[in-house]
Amino acid sequence: MIYLDNAATTPMRPEVAEKMMEVMLQTYGNPSSIHTLGRAASRQVREARSVIACSLGAKEDEIIFTGSGSEGDNHALIQGALAQQGKGKHIISTEVEHPAVLETLKRLELMGFDVTYLPVNQQGELDIQTLKDAMRDDTILVSIMAVNNETGVCFPIEEIGAYLYDFPVLFHVDAVQAYGGMEIDVNRWKVDLLTVAAHKINGPKGVGALYVRQGVPLPPLITGGEQEGHLRAGTENVAGVVGFATAVESLSVDEKIKNNKKYIQFHDMIKQELQKASIDFTVNGCEQYTDPHIMNIWIKGIPNQWLLTQLDLAGINVSTGSACTAGNVSPSHVLEAMYGKGSFASKESIRLSFGYQNTIEEIEEFCRIIIEILKK
Repeated sequence: MIYLDNAATTPMRPEVAEKMMEVMLQTYGNPSSIHTLGRAASRQVREARSVIACSLGAKEDEIIFTGSGSEGDNHALIQGALAQQGKGKHIISTEVEHPAVLETLKRLELMGFDVTYLPVNQQGELDIQTLKDAMRDDTILVSIMAVNNETGVCFPIEEIGAYLYDFPVLFHVDAVQAYGGMEIDVNRWKVDLLTVAAHKINGPKGVGALYVRQGVPLPPLITGGEQEGHLRAGTENVAGVVGFATAVESLSVDEKIKNNKKYIQFHDMIKQELQKASIDFTVNGCEQYTDPHIMNIWIKGIPNQWLLTQLDLAGINVSTGSACTAGNVSPSHVLEAMYGKGSFASKESIRLSFGYQNTIEEIEEFCRIIIEILKK
């Protein structure tokens, strides 16, 4: 089996699983309890929070542990909008956000908010001028992803943050796909709210974190207890957050650099082999501004659902886009935003996404198999 769907989820590092097992068996107290086991669990959560905060350039008390990236997006958008609605009801985002953002914005529209969805060009890039043109006196919230989960295209978050800094708006960034690949600094980016998830960096599923800048008024999304600084009720997933922190600690700056170089090499190999085999294809997204762990390829004339099935039968796991729309045969909303409604690209593209465990030999085998399938 060759796994090339790391943008959907990543295999857990062995050291993460070992650490989580240790915590589950030994530190099983409730972090809110004041007895010895409770205090031990509370200390584990506090230490994990420090690790996550450090990885984002944040303070410890600015990190809220969540159950997923989607929960973090929901919390930031719904509660952020409700807290600001006395100042206005206009929100700005993009047409290519993750469904966790887009579906939440649709919910806010039903609640009376007005949302402007910024377009992207055919390379999947966002022109910051469109954001400037969309700003209004009643704009209260801007939500822009750092890295697109289907194409890997990076958005100019630092430039956007610098522009928005002088406006009385909340700036939220979905950094789920960016985390682990690029350096994130919430202060340099000037963001108010930022979402990450553990399972995208070889940590456990069901654990995420929401950065909330000190002083930002954000009511809890889940109520019922005083956990997470009164911002997220519910007994903390101690083993999960410790696993999250272990995954972060395992991913050094040197390894990020090494991985990105390897992924660029994968891109070059795949393009060269497809060209040599005279396959008609296009790489979707501006490669100059793309996170190299994602590669979205339009193989012209080949329905992606059919190709996905053939690759799966050959032991290769890839996808057609966001994991949250898996099983849904509707065209990619990201590629439709780039190429237009009804475009062939939205029905004939596959997404490859690489992880630290992938090897040159696996990419060579992938190239051999996909070319063999396409030649048939």
